[in-house]
Amino acid sequence: MTNCIIAQSGGPTSVINASLSGIIKAAITHKKIDIVYGSLNGIHGIINDRTINLSELFEPFMERLEILKTTPAMYLGSCRHKLKSCEADPDTYRKIFDFFTRHHIHYFFYIGGNDSMDTVAKLDAYAKRINYPICCIGIPKTIDNDLIGTDHTPGFGSAAKFVATTLLEIAHDAYIYDMQSVTIIEIMGRNAGWLTAASALARNTYNTSPDLIYLPEVSFKPSQFIQDIQNLQKQKKQIIIAVSEGIKNEDGNYIASSNTTHNDLFGHAALSGVGKALEQIIKNTISCKVRSIELNVLQRSAVHIASKTDIEEAFEIGRKAVQYALRGITGHMMVINRIQNHPYQTSIESIDVNDVANKEKVIPKEWLHPNGNDVTLPLLNYLKPLIKGEAKIDYKDGIPQYISHSHLSELSRS
Repeated sequence: MTNCIIAQSGGPTSVINASLSGIIKAAITHKKIDIVYGSLNGIHGIINDRTINLSELFEPFMERLEILKTTPAMYLGSCRHKLKSCEADPDTYRKIFDFFTRHHIHYFFYIGGNDSMDTVAKLDAYAKRINYPICCIGIPKTIDNDLIGTDHTPGFGSAAKFVATTLLEIAHDAYIYDMQSVTIIEIMGRNAGWLTAASALARNTYNTSPDLIYLPEVSFKPSQFIQDIQNLQKQKKQIIIAVSEGIKNEDGNYIASSNTTHNDLFGHAALSGVGKALEQIIKNTISCKVRSIELNVLQRSAVHIASKTDIEEAFEIGRKAVQYALRGITGHMMVINRIQNHPYQTSIESIDVNDVANKEKVIPKEWLHPNGNDVTLPLLNYLKPLIKGEAKIDYKDGIPQYISHSHLSELSRS
């Protein structure tokens, strides 16, 4: 038998299940693949032998793949696990490849971000070292859009659409009062400000907000921040500010008010509270109403405002991953190459995953405003095609209908 296994890792997005749907559809309809397995909770499912048979679940009910495409978050569950080297942790690699051997796994698809691509690279290298016949393919996803080698990442377009829409709605809310106010919107983005930059898409013929945008790519200066606000207050009453959670001072330290000595499971500093920190700075220096809003997880899985372009690209990149694996491609990550903006046109190819893992793509300096508090037109032109179109979602009793995730909670209780 020749089987494949799919896993998802890292943070969720609105379209990561669209990539999963694309892989499943391509794999179960191809004669070279017998069984399609799903690993529950990322690489942990393989290590701990916790899987589901996706062929049994979807092959008799192919129409369910359409619902899966517009189901938020991660149908297979996730984990935050960074593999050590095979020299440092040989037992884990033996467990993984023992699982592959017992289940006749010869294709491994890992949908995830930067650290997930590191896992793909390590498993591919170990397979070659022991001469195990398997093709390891990474499928990119992250709302942060910080993976190099690809024009953009599936998941980013939908999150950008949510951020821009939310900023516009907040502006409508803020402008109703005849009083001076400052509203700070905290948006995800540790070292790359792509998602916060997308807030500029909220601007239209009558709305100029966000009035100020602060990104991790530019050192944050509290004194200049206050000066920026005071200058704007001479022109308008309500000021709306978009800020990345990962903005840093001139010494490279995070502004976030939380205890950043605490790290997540990937070893990254846990960030939260930069909006509150800036709120306090304003309260201490300027006499006006101030509030901060942290979008937090809301921006990750809002399928109700997902980009149709994003969904379609996520599905296609999953489908193409199977084609590449069946050609014998291994140790690669699938990528989206932009051919042109008008009309928007792309191609899907692959690159060596070692050129991606443990690296970050930040916004080019030429796309940032010289004052360090805004973005430029070329960045907006880059963003606009990614948010086009709306998802088609079925509703029942006014609530979206998604694929059940009960298999995750049931197994976690067992």
